[in-house]
Amino acid sequence: MTAYTQASANRFKTWLIMFFFAIFITAIAFVFTQALGYRGPSALGFTGIALIVAGIMNFISYYYSDKMVMAISGAKQIQKKDNPEVFRIIENLTIASGLPMPKVYIIDDTAPNAFATGRDPKHAAIAFTTGILSKLSRQELEGVAAHEISHVGNFDTRLMTIVSILVGTVALLADWFIRINWWGGGRDRDEDRGQLGAIMAIVGIILALLAPIIATLIQLSISRKREFLADASGSLITRNPDALADALIKISKDKEPLEVANKATAHLYIVNPFKDRHAITGWFAGLFNTHPPIEERVKTLREMQ
Repeated sequence: MTAYTQASANRFKTWLIMFFFAIFITAIAFVFTQALGYRGPSALGFTGIALIVAGIMNFISYYYSDKMVMAISGAKQIQKKDNPEVFRIIENLTIASGLPMPKVYIIDDTAPNAFATGRDPKHAAIAFTTGILSKLSRQELEGVAAHEISHVGNFDTRLMTIVSILVGTVALLADWFIRINWWGGGRDRDEDRGQLGAIMAIVGIILALLAPIIATLIQLSISRKREFLADASGSLITRNPDALADALIKISKDKEPLEVANKATAHLYIVNPFKDRHAITGWFAGLFNTHPPIEERVKTLREMQ
């Protein structure tokens, strides 16, 4: 398998998941409004209001997510004079990829890791820990930087922001439905909604409990696919997939967890920042992981030509 075919396959799988995610949210809104007894135009209007509120709540996070993430992560922006070697590596990679130069941040932590953020290439930023700068070779660091630049070029940072908003919308709809039922809202109550209405109400309650979990699983699935895509795309830039594979092995074998990481930002990093601390085992472990297994990523990179 070549890097080109790997990138194309993962891109298709990701957008296929996004398509079903959109259908999933539409189905949730339909069931909730039906369960509450709204029909026809009123159902569409009620659903529209809920979606508008969710959109307003997430508007600020969409445009300022990069600054928020950097602040949460304790990252400090640096200039070329602060670390010329890192800037030269990123400058060369952006020239090769045809992307604008992103802002560069440093996280003062000896655990090796890195991530990219920003809603588009013109507003992108890449953060490196002091640990990754000191523990990786130049070629390995190039592989990591190319991976993060690929996230920017593939609009993964924007996609994951949108997906996070969709997950938040699902959670908001579920909470909205439960609260209305709790306080006795809706058009048709138990005594006059009929058998179909009662069934829809039960289905709505079950869906309200399960929908946020399902949405989170979809989010994690997309996150894992984008990691594979960034691995492949980064290898296209450097023409050296082995360097990234070596970097992934070295980062994953370092047992020191990243202190500034949390569950909200874990999916951004090139390797799970929690290491074994938050590992999930069992037959369904892969469903709840933010990243694909390192062994699988390395194997895929080794097979690239």
